[in-house]
Amino acid sequence: MSPLVRILVVEDNPEISYVIELALADPRLEVRVVGDGDRALAEAREWVPEVVVLDLNIPGPDGLEVCRRLRRFSDAYVIMLTGRAEEVDKLIGLSVGADDYLTKPFSPRELLARVQAMLRRPRDRAHVQQDRDVQQDGGTVDGDDRRAVGSVEIDLNAHEVSVRGHLIALTKIEFDLLVALTDNARQVLSRDQLRQRAWGDTLLADDHAVDVHMSNLRRKLNEAGETGMITTVRGVGFRIAPRSGP
Repeated sequence: MSPLVRILVVEDNPEISYVIELALADPRLEVRVVGDGDRALAEAREWVPEVVVLDLNIPGPDGLEVCRRLRRFSDAYVIMLTGRAEEVDKLIGLSVGADDYLTKPFSPRELLARVQAMLRRPRDRAHVQQDRDVQQDGGTVDGDDRRAVGSVEIDLNAHEVSVRGHLIALTKIEFDLLVALTDNARQVLSRDQLRQRAWGDTLLADDHAVDVHMSNLRRKLNEAGETGMITTVRGVGFRIAPRSGP
């Protein structure tokens, strides 16, 4: 029998949290509810949920800050809930490591559908090509599920990325985007292709969300000393290639 999937709901409104609990009432799901940011972080450390449904406006550290701190120790999927429909709130939520967002009022069925869609695409790198011993244009992939493009090395099993031997912290989405780009170095991938690789078949993100995550990924690589590796091809998408020269 498959283990229960742990879902942590962070919502201070009892009526909304009750609706969420009803929406997630499934024998395969185990749901816990907390009402503030401090308890959310403590519960996430102790209980280790697979999914976190996180309201933006909660007491204590707000949803954005909780998401930032959560990403330091947790690989859980994060669905951000917000009562503000402005695009900036959605993009800010995604930029701190959220995988998806819903604006209030939302359909309980829609929330359940989003959770189920996430759980159908686990981050096990199963979609990565199995013939690891091939040489690719501008990068290498070996039989130990490790690959390198320039000074960037990716451990597909450990979900770790390093630049010149120093680990850098990426969110799940950023890691998936980087893997997608390095599957065929120098090849341009469209935003639709990147959305498919990072979010699966469901349309959980738009072009702006892809751009935000790509911007964060490039910033982290730049800060680690690998500048200019990911480039934007106007009107087409993105590609990755090692820099020429020293």
